[in-house]
Amino acid sequence: MALPGPTIVDVARLSGVSIATVSNLINGRSGRMRPETRDRVEKAIAELGFLPNRAAQKLKTGQSQMLGLLVPSMSNPSYAELAREIEEVAQTRYSQRLIVANTYRDTSRERPLLEDLLSHGVRGAIIISSLAEAGHFDALIQRGLIAVSYDSHTQPGVRTGMDHVSVDNAAAAALAVNHLAEQGHRALAFLVPAGRTFSRAAKLDGFRQAAGTAGVQAVVIERRSPSAFGDAELADLGQSLAAEVLEHPARPTGLIAVNDMMAIGLLAGLHRRGVSVPGDLSVVGMDALPLTGHTIPALTSVRSPLPEMAGLMVDRIMRRMEDASLPPEQFSFPPSLVLRDSVAPLVTAGA
Repeated sequence: MALPGPTIVDVARLSGVSIATVSNLINGRSGRMRPETRDRVEKAIAELGFLPNRAAQKLKTGQSQMLGLLVPSMSNPSYAELAREIEEVAQTRYSQRLIVANTYRDTSRERPLLEDLLSHGVRGAIIISSLAEAGHFDALIQRGLIAVSYDSHTQPGVRTGMDHVSVDNAAAAALAVNHLAEQGHRALAFLVPAGRTFSRAAKLDGFRQAAGTAGVQAVVIERRSPSAFGDAELADLGQSLAAEVLEHPARPTGLIAVNDMMAIGLLAGLHRRGVSVPGDLSVVGMDALPLTGHTIPALTSVRSPLPEMAGLMVDRIMRRMEDASLPPEQFSFPPSLVLRDSVAPLVTAGA
């Protein structure tokens, strides 16, 4: 006959706190708990080998200790990096687990996935859709879903029941444009997959506006990828666009890719054609992925503050689950430029 395992009472006794305090920690309500108290309770849980009864918790509260994250495709490393940051915050601050699902920005996938999460007691979800149409979330929000939309924004005159968190994508493009213009580049190209998302549209607007302000020529080079939004083929698409860049009548010398994976493919495509970066052309990416510090040359890129954004998104979900009166809000974060080796001053003929 198996002996009964340690209980919440044993944890409270060993850590010197109340049963309610232990309950708050294991149910993800530790946001206001003093760090030393949380550490003491977590140490007692580990020492005793205490395992909370998640099924009983769900029966009591109607919700599980999990958050959902819907991403277009984990084949895009930028989403994997964001998922890591969200998981870290959810686990360390609130003892929440993270469930991740790919949607491929397909509304016919998004809604059933969120319905499944709700049916399993998951009330909070971060959604990376970037599609202009978000009406299919409304009914789920009415049923109690607490949602945050990442990398998108509300449209003028449209009210939604979810928070919106994004980097200032127009400012991100402007950082890249201004850096290249300061290095003497007078003809710039923005490389992007066909298929508009909120972030791509904002970057294009920022690119054109900043180029106009700087007085430099701006061209957009885009090509449709095999899938609708190209998350899985970004590097291949960037590599294939190298030929188009070199054949373009504007002869751009400063190249900005909509994200780092396209920029990495572009570097490979230019290298295969005997083009030196940054000797002949300069390249800037967006995302500042860790691996871009190891490309040849190391890629100059625009960084989004992912840890801060992840922290805010998880905090907003947990706060709104505790206080249903909190209205949804929109948050925008400033980007920053990471200077590496893929940009150099333009060398003109005869210089």
